[in-house]
Amino acid sequence: QFQLVESGGGLVQPGGSLRLSCVLSGFTLEYYAMGWFRQAPGMEREGISCISSSGDTTMYADSVKGRFTVSRDNAKNTVYLQMNSLKPEDTAVYYCAASGWDYCSGFGHHLFGSWGQGTQVTVSS
Repeated sequence: QFQLVESGGGLVQPGGSLRLSCVLSGFTLEYYAMGWFRQAPGMEREGISCISSSGDTTMYADSVKGRFTVSRDNAKNTVYLQMNSLKPEDTAVYYCAASGWDYCSGFGHHLFGSWGQGTQVTVSS
């Protein structure tokens, strides 16, 4: 059974850091590019990062570039999102998603077939 489970969200002060994890079960991570998305209240779901199956290629939205880093450990079937210098506007539910391909070609939702349930990140003082 395909399953993606995110964890690591929480409440953090502006300027702080969090590391999100996404553990996959029911399929082998190494064949798939993986994406991170987020959705703030009243907003559309936004793609923020993608990492190829090998980890050689990454993509970031301009809104997080230079602050967030995506990585993966295929042996642990886990993808990570290190988030530094967090801002109040980063507050959202964060989702990981598995692509149908082994490379990143964008953040279109149609490119990602399996999604986690999300983890809440709140940046506030």
